[in-house]
Amino acid sequence: MAFNVRFEMLDKGIARITLAGELDAGTAPLFQKEVEKATAENAKRLVLVVSELEYIASAGLRVLVFAKQKMGRQVDVYVVGAQEQVMDTIRKTGLHNSVISVKSYDPAVIENI
Repeated sequence: MAFNVRFEMLDKGIARITLAGELDAGTAPLFQKEVEKATAENAKRLVLVVSELEYIASAGLRVLVFAKQKMGRQVDVYVVGAQEQVMDTIRKTGLHNSVISVKSYDPAVIENI
């Protein structure tokens, strides 16, 4: 599956990035570009919708770490709908302690700032 990434800035300063396909060394720069957009927009929350992300390599994990560091502690990072192998990779690296993982996108929870 080809990699796709889409950035949206929602109300209340919520940046939503939707990822699909395989996030690896070749596609990680595309993801990083979208994270940088969210940072430039001073996002108060970063929501990564990854239900169609089939694979995440170390390069994709580095961008996730970059996002958390660049945006700061005050910005919550949500990982929404991660498939088991993606979530397993996130857990193995310990990144699950730095993000909020939820099974589905619930605006009442995610967009409540």
